[in-house]
Amino acid sequence: MPARILVAEDDVKQAQLIRIYLEREGHDIQVVADGRSAIDRARASRPDLLVLDVMMPHVDGLDVCRVLRAESRVPILLLTARSTEEDLLLGLDLGADDYLTKPYSPRELTARVRALLRRARPDEGERPAVLTVGDLVIDTARFEVRAAGEPVPLTGKEFAILALLAAEPGRVFTRAQIIDRVFGFDQQVLERTVDAHVMNLRRKLDGGRGGPRHVETVYGRGYRLATTDPGYRDRSSYGGPDPDPRDRPSHGGR
Repeated sequence: MPARILVAEDDVKQAQLIRIYLEREGHDIQVVADGRSAIDRARASRPDLLVLDVMMPHVDGLDVCRVLRAESRVPILLLTARSTEEDLLLGLDLGADDYLTKPYSPRELTARVRALLRRARPDEGERPAVLTVGDLVIDTARFEVRAAGEPVPLTGKEFAILALLAAEPGRVFTRAQIIDRVFGFDQQVLERTVDAHVMNLRRKLDGGRGGPRHVETVYGRGYRLATTDPGYRDRSSYGGPDPDPRDRPSHGGR
């Protein structure tokens, strides 16, 4: 389905290349060349997706991401020449849904755009549902999450991962399964992307209280959402050190 896509890229050649490939997909493309224009145009036109370069004049892409994420849930794909893990995690933490490291293939960019749009647009036949697991309430129609009655602001990818886990509490999902169902295509780099999203999701859900209370790691397998069923340990009163390496996401466990 065609979408309105805003491209914020100050490199004229790169912007034109992105426009050509996305217009071939049938999308309506708008291009701006600086961060301030990106914020203004996004507020005015309400695009379905934002392709956002990090290094831009006036206001950089990370600040644009932070500002717009506070106002809307528009999917954001970051384009960055910064390849360190710290830089990439910062972008995800500020609300980006995915990222591409320059140089990148235009075909990969269009694939990621398709995946982001697919995840942002549930199938027409799907009925809205409210999932309740312990003190978590996940409204998949309104894209809202509450933990112990308090609203929890999540990015699109964080919400999608949580909704996937909450659909079958206690079931272990491997990173490969999460990649397939949330990201829509398999890239080796996405294993640490999954770990980064889960790390951010834990921090937002748990508020820094003890070990992970909601999303648990099953070593050598993947992740699951803790359930209040007697067969699973209640982590809400866990007082010891967190056994999960939350500050160093693992790369295995497929």
